[in-house]
Amino acid sequence: MSADVKRALKKFLPHLLQGKADNLNEADTVQRIIKVFEDVLGYSALSEITRESAIKDKFVDLAIKIDGTIRILVEVKAADVVLRDRHIEQAERYAAEGNHKWVVLTNGTAWNLYHLTFDEGIEYEKLFSIDLCSEGAIDAPADCLALLHRQSVKKGQLDDHWTERAALSPASVAKILFSEEVLRMIRRDIRKREGVSIDEEDIATALHDMMSTEAREIMGPLKIRRKRKVAKKADVPMVGA
Repeated sequence: MSADVKRALKKFLPHLLQGKADNLNEADTVQRIIKVFEDVLGYSALSEITRESAIKDKFVDLAIKIDGTIRILVEVKAADVVLRDRHIEQAERYAAEGNHKWVVLTNGTAWNLYHLTFDEGIEYEKLFSIDLCSEGAIDAPADCLALLHRQSVKKGQLDDHWTERAALSPASVAKILFSEEVLRMIRRDIRKREGVSIDEEDIATALHDMMSTEAREIMGPLKIRRKRKVAKKADVPMVGA
């Protein structure tokens, strides 16, 4: 279970909201973000929060370390800046040099967390996006920020959360749902229940049409995953037969 940061976040929230109201510049916003990582998320400002780290002349505003290893990169914008995905370009170049997979983008009140991969170039996916200025309960934003708590990162809970989310993503579930084995099972059950035989392609189309537009966009074009047939070896006649 991730750490509970609700009480600490409620205590510090007025300072973040005041920074938004005062239109703090980037340097002053960085100071408040350091305090969030220290007072809310449990890191040591002396040994675990590093400013202006550089690899090959590529800089990132903050690097969060545990046991001397960088675990999270933080790109900070001024309090009045509307966050855009492109704002992590500097951090992602830094991340690629050191193979760092987590990047936070924040202006103090808005927080985005990205997971990066480097298999084919640099690709990123947003794990969460929260706005502390929004009206309503603080529980959901606190639960998201709790994933960044030192305890959660050190124990691997942040990585575990990402693995679970990836496993349940539309793209991942679609690979299983539209596999030949699953479609055949559904086909058999329909034939047993309804007394009709339906083509696997028609079943796949029906399942695809049931999904939301957003899910279909993530999944991409409908594709049935079929098992590759292994070619049988030709019989070799025995000598002297």
